[in-house]
Amino acid sequence: MPPARRTAFAEGVDRLRAAATTEPGRLRIIGAVLALLVVAFGAATAWQTSARSAAADDVLHRSQPLSSGAAGIYRSLADANTAASSGFLAGGQENAPARDRYEKDVRTAATGLVTAAANARPGSAAEATIARLNRLLPEYKGLIERARTYNRQGYPVGGAYLRYANEKMQKEMLPAAEDLYTTENRRLDADYGDATPYPWVAIGLGLLALAALGWAQHRVYRRTNRVLNHGLAAATAATTVALLWLVVGHAVARSGLDGSYEHGVRSLNVLHDARIASLKARGNENLSLVARGAETITVDGETYDAYHHDFDQDMAVLGKGLTEAAALADDQGGSAPVEAAQGNMAVWKQRHAAARTEDENGNYQQALDKVIGAKGATGECFDSVDRNLARAIDHEQAEFRQAAGDGRDAMTGLPVGVAVLAVLGAAAGVAGIGRRLSEYR
Repeated sequence: MPPARRTAFAEGVDRLRAAATTEPGRLRIIGAVLALLVVAFGAATAWQTSARSAAADDVLHRSQPLSSGAAGIYRSLADANTAASSGFLAGGQENAPARDRYEKDVRTAATGLVTAAANARPGSAAEATIARLNRLLPEYKGLIERARTYNRQGYPVGGAYLRYANEKMQKEMLPAAEDLYTTENRRLDADYGDATPYPWVAIGLGLLALAALGWAQHRVYRRTNRVLNHGLAAATAATTVALLWLVVGHAVARSGLDGSYEHGVRSLNVLHDARIASLKARGNENLSLVARGAETITVDGETYDAYHHDFDQDMAVLGKGLTEAAALADDQGGSAPVEAAQGNMAVWKQRHAAARTEDENGNYQQALDKVIGAKGATGECFDSVDRNLARAIDHEQAEFRQAAGDGRDAMTGLPVGVAVLAVLGAAAGVAGIGRRLSEYR
């Protein structure tokens, strides 16, 4: 019976073992391993830095703008609700600015929902939330129009429609908008998580390649007493430059992205929350006069006007948010508008207390004048708070774009550049080993 034919793999192992017993064979194995390590380093660097660069670009151009857009949807809806209640308080003499503000807010919210829908993942929770808001917005607008129609005709039922619209906004629409904002913030955090980790696989392979190149040069020196092998020296230089570029470039990118989060995203989140709290406070202040005590709430056995109670809660959130925003601001451009808003809020609370006193004493018209009057009303304070918070948000948005842009730019050209250096380094290493092999011919 003829002996079984050996497999190609077994024969290859035997040839490799035989080659390893001769110096030329060892040199060929060393050259192949060096080339493989350097090329693997370049490939891992291109893979990991490309992924991080793409995530950094998403932070700058996709997830953070979408997060701010979701906050803008929330703000527009809350501001529309506030503008509607302000116009209602004016009765049949609703002024054009209040009406225009309401209409603008509704259009802004609708446009924001279109943008969010275009960027939502099919079948995601965000897509369902957007669809729900698109369904609720026309219903809310219909209730507001009925409230206005009855209010112009002097029918008290107009107030009931306005309170119903407010309830729909507070209990259905704003929570849905908050869910969308939370979802987009999670996407932003995920993109930061993909962009900032160190590429340890690439760094480890780079260090391993340098160690192997150093060992190979030391081996050549011991066997030939030649201090320098030009090919191996060039391979070492190319790998060193690539590794330094990788480490320094990613460190700079990470620093920029971390700075954009600490001095941009965190401040923006706090400022958005504070601005929303001010809008909700203004809406509850208006609705307190619309309801005239018809809505109450019991807390710890005490009965309060529901809207006035919510106003106090919203102002507490606003005050806390402004304090936190002031602490996060890292320059005068960020702190000045926040400090101005704090001053506006203090005056607002004083004027609100005076209006509340008039209302409790039965002086409804005087209370109304102190809330929506042309001069010295709480509306002036609210507008100033909102305007200063908008300034602070614009400043922090610019800081975010600058820092995130610097972080992303630090990785520009890194994947391709390191890959090219790795190919050149591998070729130089093989050439250096080839020069040594030529001595055996």
